Amino acid sequence: MELIWNGILTTWEWLMEHLLYINLLLSVVIIFFQRRDPKTVWTWLLALNFIPMFGILFYLLFGQDLKKSRMFRVKEVGDRLQLPVKSQEEMIRSAEMPEEQMDPLFRDFKSLILYNLETSGSVLTVNNRVQVFTDGKAKFEALRQELQKAREFIHIQYYIIKNDELFDSIVPILLEKVKEGVEVRILYDGMGGRFMPARRWEQMRAAGIKVGVFFPPILGWLNLRVNYRNHRKIVVIDGCVGFVGGFNIGREYISKEPKFGYWRDTHLKILGEAAISLQLRFALDWNYATGENLFKDMQYFGGEGEPTKQQPAKGASPVGTGLKGASELVSMQIITSGPDTREPHIRNNYLELFHKAKHNIYIQTPYFIPDDAILSALKIAALSGVDVRLMIPCKPDHPFVYWATCSYAGELLDYGARVYIYENGFLHSKGIMVDGMVSCYGTANMDIRSFELNFEVNATIYDEDVTGELEEAFINDLPHCRELTREDYKKRNLWMRVREQSSRLLSPLL
Repeated sequence: MELIWNGILTTWEWLMEHLLYINLLLSVVIIFFQRRDPKTVWTWLLALNFIPMFGILFYLLFGQDLKKSRMFRVKEVGDRLQLPVKSQEEMIRSAEMPEEQMDPLFRDFKSLILYNLETSGSVLTVNNRVQVFTDGKAKFEALRQELQKAREFIHIQYYIIKNDELFDSIVPILLEKVKEGVEVRILYDGMGGRFMPARRWEQMRAAGIKVGVFFPPILGWLNLRVNYRNHRKIVVIDGCVGFVGGFNIGREYISKEPKFGYWRDTHLKILGEAAISLQLRFALDWNYATGENLFKDMQYFGGEGEPTKQQPAKGASPVGTGLKGASELVSMQIITSGPDTREPHIRNNYLELFHKAKHNIYIQTPYFIPDDAILSALKIAALSGVDVRLMIPCKPDHPFVYWATCSYAGELLDYGARVYIYENGFLHSKGIMVDGMVSCYGTANMDIRSFELNFEVNATIYDEDVTGELEEAFINDLPHCRELTREDYKKRNLWMRVREQSSRLLSPLL
């Protein structure tokens, strides 16, 4: 013990003696070797110089930059995706499609569809059916039912998986499917899954379930990557059924945690071609985490080779036409983003939708920490007569993030936006709806971390019926909300003002 203590003291003395040089080195790295927003750079420099030791610790935990790593580049992916992406892009740009024959949704949002195609290879699929879940019990019951129908493979990816009764209700189904010859893969984030006992994963591996960890901890629960987490929640079954949204696996997500009460979230069940897009993202993440290249067997993607046994509904082109009456099914693009990509695709997707809004913008998010572009777009929309409504939770799961959220939400009030505080439990739903025509829901919060620092996935839905259903859910939430007015916001006490301003100042680091 004395030896350990002497080692700690020696290390501390060395740090104190070289603190100036360490701060200088990290400052040079932040300024010259990492492409960051200037506001973020200044925040880090202030942290390093005003709170030296804590600033260094914060940087080691939060400040590592992965912007240029291009972690998920797999040759098979590029080769196979380029053809459908380019062919669809050429078709959409073609002058052979008269404007009057186009579906209004396609015509109004053509530029957004092309942007998603060009930047992230997000193919527009039209042969889909979508079911919306706003309750955790209903979502997981639907998931268990679909898992029981699996015939070829089950791919599960969640940010958080906890060892509780919800996971216990899923595992027996997976074990039974393995016995039937179904391939089962589970991918979880190293930080989100840190409370799962290692022996539980070993038991599942021994039973034939393949398990992968994204950025695993280096020792026990210790993980030096607080940012750059894989926040995606994806399930793909047999290549034709997919789930994506805000629910993780834990008892709080089925409203059994007294701290949060009722858990209000949004999740999508997708039957159809968009499930292949979810499968592509799972395969890329799985390849990085485990080294197993799923692209060597195209049965997982409904392409060259054996197709999946369950097939989605027929009757529409796999890339869509944009013509009226082409399909009564739902058109959508699966959008992914992360620190490994050049552009923040989901953030830019939101921004384009805000710019196109003519009547209303409805937003649900547990965290509202927008960058300057997003905040300006919402302000301009509100000043232009667009009905901008923001719904946030009444309680925090992360206090600093919550206080920063209150600060930015309060600022919107001055521009005519309306802010609602959800009080029937905890609001975890993540998405937007624009003009009753287009919606975008998934795993991304309306904050800098989701835009740039974490790996996320959203579904952009070009459909009035599904968007209308999501809007109806939003409106049904309003009776459970307290509207925050400018007068109420100005009455907050001094201590709350200090917390808000401090959290907002540190928001680039959150």
